[in-house]
Parts: sequence; structure tokens; C-alpha cells
Amino acid sequence: MPQRLWILVALALVASMAFTSGPKIPASAAKFPATVTPGKPNIILILTDDLDAAALPKFPNISRLMIQQGASFPHFYVTNPWCCPSRSSILRSQYMHSHHVISNRAPTGGFEKFRDLESSTIGTWMKSAGYRTALFGKYLNQYPKGAAPTYIPPGWDEWAVPVTHLYREFDYQLNDNGTLVDHGREASDYLEDVLSAKADAFVHEPGPLFLYLAPTAPHQPANYAPRHAGDFASEQAPRTPSFNQDDLSREPQWLREKKPLSQHTIGALDQRQRNRLRAMLGVDDLVGNLFDTLAKTGKLADTYVFLTSDNGFHLGQHRLRAGKTTPFEEDIRVPLVVRGPGIAPGSTIPALSSTLDLAPTFAHLGGAVTGTFAEGRTLVPLLQGVPNLPWRHALLAEFAHPVYGTGRPPSYAVLRTGRFSYVEYDTGERQLYDLDADPYELRNLVSTANPALLAALSARLAELRACSGPSCRTADAAEIAANLSAESAVPGTATPAGDSWPNPVVPRMWRTGR
Repeated sequence: MPQRLWILVALALVASMAFTSGPKIPASAAKFPATVTPGKPNIILILTDDLDAAALPKFPNISRLMIQQGASFPHFYVTNPWCCPSRSSILRSQYMHSHHVISNRAPTGGFEKFRDLESSTIGTWMKSAGYRTALFGKYLNQYPKGAAPTYIPPGWDEWAVPVTHLYREFDYQLNDNGTLVDHGREASDYLEDVLSAKADAFVHEPGPLFLYLAPTAPHQPANYAPRHAGDFASEQAPRTPSFNQDDLSREPQWLREKKPLSQHTIGALDQRQRNRLRAMLGVDDLVGNLFDTLAKTGKLADTYVFLTSDNGFHLGQHRLRAGKTTPFEEDIRVPLVVRGPGIAPGSTIPALSSTLDLAPTFAHLGGAVTGTFAEGRTLVPLLQGVPNLPWRHALLAEFAHPVYGTGRPPSYAVLRTGRFSYVEYDTGERQLYDLDADPYELRNLVSTANPALLAALSARLAELRACSGPSCRTADAAEIAANLSAESAVPGTATPAGDSWPNPVVPRMWRTGR
């Protein structure tokens, strides 16, 4: 076994003991290995913008180079289904109620709100551990408002982030390591290609690297490279059972008010889907170029590549026009695929996991120390196949309705367990879905649910909404509502007992090949 793999397995075993010695997760779990080991792996995060989980297999390079050669996490969730709050969680491994970035704009969110937190992020942690660090692409919404356009946050050795027209892909100005560079409408100005070239150059440099690569695709307006104009010509928005849903009578008021989608709106959704997929082909090209460069430089065997999104996206499900910010699976569940040393090709890891876990995972792999405020868990033991690993039973996602904008739901918190999605709104309304029986969330069970189950879910949700730092790993660890049926004991309506998935132990057999 190569020396690095022995090191990673040892680290995974240490982490498994620190994180999972019994049903209660100790406070010391926030502390990750601080020593810098020789021959540290390279680590790359590719963070897309508004990519839904269902779309990922449509892209050839991502499918061939990552899904088939890495591990997929089918139950990977965001802390908030909105750009800036979600990205703040990724940078610091904190829930929204801890970092307090609750929207995309000042004064409640955006770059200005996050600036006071920049002294301790995954960038500073990895730089302190001896990594060369770079952030290329989207940073935070409204960057660099309130700062000089050449401003670079702490922790980043290299920096290439648009300061104007973030989502256009053309006609933008780039803060390129402190120099402002104008890009026009030539094919060579396409942002995904510019980021790809910068990633290529960064990979060629010596020393262990941590690269945070954040293309803006497929965010609206989903502008794509001219070379992809003819692709996905017959694609439609996903016609899932919840598409243009017939019956919303059990749902909260904000959803009951939605009218059925017209044929004109459905046609617009189909066009939006085509453009989103075309824009993502630019990311797919980036992935292909990146792996080619890693192979040519001899770094492929020593590199972990993570690909995910800051939030999901709905396109007609539950009568919702194109968008995000809802508690439905389309918005809070996102793709995560990881390829790297010791990871079984084509494997699936279905344990509940979160964008909270990314920064602790990078720190664990790189021998860095996270902030003591970190609330996520390292995924390294899962990636390395540590057997009989106790794991979390629940995750939290939060949304705060902004003072600006319309069409979004009221503020809410959603508890996602292995089986249930339970939502509490500030209006007092609730939703409960049994995802084993109803994966498309068509039937809100809250009016018929077992009161004991509702009480148990509500209590766990309250714990997670109040948690901070290591206590979040205690709040998510205990089993929920064992042996409780989903509905009251009405003949013919009871569902199988218990919130039995995921088991508190993640057996090796779950890491099955495709």
C-alpha cells in the first residue's frame, strides 16, 4: 500500500474514533490533525451555481472522469438553498444561524455581511497548513461592494474573481491577483474557459495545492459558449410526478396560492433547461481539461477532486417556476462526487452529508486545523471505507425570507432525516413527507401524522436550530423517533414503523459499485 494511503487510512481511523465513540459526539471532534505530513495530497473543489442533483449524469467528462472513477453522495444537502448563505457555510462549516449571513444582499447578507468572518475560513486554514491556495470564479454575492475592486480576502495566494457582471460569462471585469482585467465578447473571454486556463496554470506550479474553482454555470441567464449552441436541442424540464402538481390542498398557503403552469410557462421552463445544460457543458469542458492537466503534470494520483453545487434548482415541480429557496428536495439536495486516492471507483456513499462537511474534510486531508466554531464532520472515514462507522441521523437547512424580492416562501427550517423531511415555517404552518413512500413530496402528512413522531421531529429541529460549534454534532447524532409510525393508527394508513434509515452505523456493504 502506498505511503500516502497508509497515512490517510490512519487519519480516517483517528477521525472515526474522535467523531463516533458512542451515540454522543464529543466536543473534541472539532479538532482535526494539526501536523503537516510529508507528501500531502492536492485538493480541488469545483463549486457550480444552481446545479440540481438530477442533471449531473448528462455531462460526458463529469460522468467518465468523476462519477465512474469516484464516489457519489446521493444524500448530500445544503445548509441553505440560496447562494450567499450557502457559500458562507462552505467557507466556514457553519449553519446559517451561526454565521448570520441570511441573504444575498446587505445588510442581512452578501459579501459585506461576511467580511467580518474572513479571518478564519477554509482558505486561511489550508494556507496555514502549507498549501498554495487559489479561488477562481464566484466568491460571494455583491463582491467587492464596500471594498476596493482589487481587494483579496485573507488566505488566498491567487485570486481571479469577477467584480462586474458576474453571471454574464462575457463583458465582465476580473480582479486578477489585484489587477483589473476587462473581458469582452470574444470566444476566448468566456468565463468558464478563462477559469479553466487559470486552473491549468495553477496546477502546473509546484507544491501542494488547494484550489476553490467556482464557475457561475448554470446560474441564470445561463449564457453558454458558442460551441455548445446546438446541444440538448430536444431537452425538457424534468417531468417528475411533482411537475405542475395537480393537488396542493394540503400544503402551506404560500404554495396553495400557486396556479397551474400554463403551456407558455412550461415552454419557457423547457428553454431554461436547455440553456442550463448548455452552460454546464462549459463546466464539463473545464473538468476534462483539468483532469488532462493533472495527468500531464503527474499529479492525478495525488489529487482529490470534489464537485458539487451551492444549491439545487426547481423547474416546474410543485407548480413552481424556475428558482430555488424552497425546502423541497430539488432545492436543498445537491450533487457531490469525489475522486481521489483510496476512493472506490463508481461507488455510492448514501450517508446523510452536507456542505458543512466540505471544509472539515479538506482540513482533515491536508493536516489543517479548522476553526473551533466548525459544525460539520469530516467525510474522510466515509471516503476511505472505514467499516461500522456511527454517523449522523439528521441535517438542518434554514431559510430566512429577505426584506426584498417576492415569490419566495416564508422563513422556515427543515429537518432532513434518512426517511423524513419535516418543515416548520415562521407562519406556524408545517410540512411532513415520508420520503421512503413519497420521494417526490406529493403528500404532506402533517394533518394525519402520528403526534409522537411530530413531537420528536420538532424537538430535534429545535436542537439543531439552537446548536453551535461541536454541539451541532451532538444534536444530529442521536436516533430519531425509533418505532414511531408516520401516521396515526388509522386502519389501512399506517406506514412501516420507525425512522430506520440511515442506520447509525454505515456498513461497508453500502459502498456498492455502480
